[in-house]
Amino acid sequence: MTAPLRKPANLSIRSDLLEQARELDINLSREFEQHLAEVVRKRQAERWRAANREAIEAYNRHLERDGLWSDGQRSF
Repeated sequence: MTAPLRKPANLSIRSDLLEQARELDINLSREFEQHLAEVVRKRQAERWRAANREAIEAYNRHLERDGLWSDGQRSF
């Protein structure tokens, strides 16, 4: 599997924060990419939950009403 292509992006960052990051030898691209990946993952999960909210609620009502098919089979 090949790594995704990287593209340059222009960002505005507070000058004091940028200076501190440089003094601490922080790789801005790597840190931003890791944080952005987490933000994207969370936002996608929120959208999925919103798009599937009705189905999830219907399934939960079904479980409350009928239980799981295996409820009588479990020994724990």
